[in-house]
Amino acid sequence: LELGREREGIDLSKVQLIRHKLTHLGKSTLSLYEGDASRLSPLTEVGSGMVRDQEKIYMGELIAKLNEIFGSDVSDQDQLGYSSTIMGKMLESELLQQQAANNTKEQFSNSPDLNSEFKNATIASLDAHTTMATQVLNNSDAQRAMLDLLLNQSRLWETLRGQWAS
Repeated sequence: LELGREREGIDLSKVQLIRHKLTHLGKSTLSLYEGDASRLSPLTEVGSGMVRDQEKIYMGELIAKLNEIFGSDVSDQDQLGYSSTIMGKMLESELLQQQAANNTKEQFSNSPDLNSEFKNATIASLDAHTTMATQVLNNSDAQRAMLDLLLNQSRLWETLRGQWAS
């Protein structure tokens, strides 16, 4: 069986490797370039050697801004959850969807409807959280279902265990 060539009538998905042999051929220097290899520039700035995760940078900036708004009395997790809920409620606004689609970011940020839709989203968020919290606190079936969701779908145990190990 010759690999690398297509053969009619042979189903390669059923081919099994039953033995192999590794042979040490010695050490050699490999060049990535023909002729003179380019050299990397040395690191010159503090922290320039660190791989930067853009998501971590974004989250750090977001948390810093939320801390400016709410201070340290509210946990980072509560602040992130709150801002996410408000964002979700604002994304539901058809008026804001239409304005975003038809305007630049600067024009959109100056919309007279933006502030009122923000207030509506804040009220809707408060109403939704109050309704859900009341339902869970007053209903043992809802409590069990919510705990099941946290344990099995949201990975509560795994997350807590990982935090403890850190």
